[in-house]
Amino acid sequence: MKPIQFLFLAFFSLALIAVAVTLQYVGYQEVLYAPCPLCILQRLGYLGIALSCFLAISFKSLAKWFHALAFIFASYGLGVAIRHVWVLSHPDSSCGIDPLETWINQFQLTNYFSWIFKADGFCTAKLPTILGLQVPEWSLVWFSIFWIALLLTFFRRVK
Repeated sequence: MKPIQFLFLAFFSLALIAVAVTLQYVGYQEVLYAPCPLCILQRLGYLGIALSCFLAISFKSLAKWFHALAFIFASYGLGVAIRHVWVLSHPDSSCGIDPLETWINQFQLTNYFSWIFKADGFCTAKLPTILGLQVPEWSLVWFSIFWIALLLTFFRRVK
């Protein structure tokens, strides 16, 4: 993967986190989107992709390793997003106020950046759709795109 591609993935991942924080504090259609534990775990996946891509640019000799790490974060985020979409379609199961939320809210990262990483919403909350999809479904789409892009570019040689 070329450095410009890593840079694009990194900034796009950070832009998706910015969109999530905007939905959390500004809202959409007069509704604020409180992040649930699975939302926070997905934000960590996007952050992991961004950091891995920045490190791949910074350390060219280790770029393949950081590319693989970005792929692992994309796989992790994809798994969490799949679980979240499943929870949305099965509202009888929940991950709202449960041990997962307590565990996530005890992270040091949450203590320092609670405005981004504090989970206080319900995973089964039915919020207004954005262009026909719920936020977890959009996250599933983007993690799938990242996963495919990182997988396809991993085996290409950079000139």
